[in-house]
Amino acid sequence: MLQPKKQKHRKMQKGRSRRRMVETRGLTISYGEYGLQAVTGAWITARQIEAVRKTIAHAMKREGRIWIRIFPDKPITKLPPEVTLGGGKGNVEYFVCPVKPGRVLFEIGGVNEKIAFEALRLAGHKLPIKTKVLRK
Repeated sequence: MLQPKKQKHRKMQKGRSRRRMVETRGLTISYGEYGLQAVTGAWITARQIEAVRKTIAHAMKREGRIWIRIFPDKPITKLPPEVTLGGGKGNVEYFVCPVKPGRVLFEIGGVNEKIAFEALRLAGHKLPIKTKVLRK
């Protein structure tokens, strides 16, 4: 699974919900011929990114090339169950990538259009957001 090798700070604040705002970076297809774009915003976990990668690779029968345009670098902490307040911040449980609408999440190339659209359609079902398939 994806996670940062090094971090300046081990724990991070949650931040405000800016997921409804539109993304300004990563809006176009840069590497491949087809892409999967986010229509809504959410936190995408490292497990979900790995599930999408495996789904795309399986659907493409390991032909062509896959580019992952997002990286989970935000640590999410959690306290154990049945712990009272006042015990401080919990330990890091997993990593997420905050995604806003408009962001291109994955790109593929080197396969025909029918296989590419089917692979990205299946991949979109693995994510907690609405997505659409783009063509360059």
